[in-house]
Amino acid sequence: MNNSVYILKDRAILYVNGQDAKDFLQNLISNDINKVTDNSSCFASLLTPQGKFLYEFIIIKHKSGFFIDCEKSQSEEILKQLNLYKIRSKVEILNLSNEFVVASFSYEKYLSIDNSKDILGFTIRYREDPIVLDPRNKHLGARLIINLEKLYLSLKKLELKDDKIEDYYYQSYKLGIVPKNLNKLKNKLFGIECNFEELNGIDFKKGCYVGQENTARIKLKNKLSKRLLPVEIIEGKLDEDETVYCNDVEIGKILINEEYPFALIKFLNENFNKDLTLKSKNGLFKIFIPEWLNI
Repeated sequence: MNNSVYILKDRAILYVNGQDAKDFLQNLISNDINKVTDNSSCFASLLTPQGKFLYEFIIIKHKSGFFIDCEKSQSEEILKQLNLYKIRSKVEILNLSNEFVVASFSYEKYLSIDNSKDILGFTIRYREDPIVLDPRNKHLGARLIINLEKLYLSLKKLELKDDKIEDYYYQSYKLGIVPKNLNKLKNKLFGIECNFEELNGIDFKKGCYVGQENTARIKLKNKLSKRLLPVEIIEGKLDEDETVYCNDVEIGKILINEEYPFALIKFLNENFNKDLTLKSKNGLFKIFIPEWLNI
């Protein structure tokens, strides 16, 4: 069994609390807040009114409110955005990143813990702290959200050993799930093009939320023609926002060009062939399609 644990120092924890917390979040997020209970957590996003991607996060029930586990580089902006929508809602939004930390460990290790269930998003308490089987994909493992002061004692009791965060990033990237640099995606593609439906981040049955109209239209009218896909560099280098070509025909754009690159690809274009080498101005690369994505 893999006993590695990754302390995700690049994650932040926000806390939404108060009388209106549930309704407040329900009107904003792409998923259904009713899925979030003491035993269940969900993945969701905040979109623009046009349905473009802004932020993504995991929502976990905590006491009378909700933890929001998000990328640290986006946390202050998410806080601002939530406060913008707050108006007269009876909610309190706090940044608890100095107190709480996220630690990730393997799916196999999670299954060995008492009361765990093999259900995406399933949430158990370990010495009062939530452990969540990642709601996007079980191969991303489980996440422990814990007060910093208690972290190392709990890791010791769980027999987990601190490992390199880069290994976690690489696992996520090889699964085809963006591990970092989410700000590079902001406003550049629709939430549904981020594969959020397949990653359990969109609920098409819930009522209105910000960006719902376009998201539903793309889905219902079968207008989804582009997707965010991982890129494997063969040669050269990639630049953000540069055009992707297949047989000299434009079929996409590089959105994340660093360590774990991703491109927005017109996957239905007759010129796109996942087995061909694609090119940009200064690089040659291939696109790989994750197993969980049926395209």
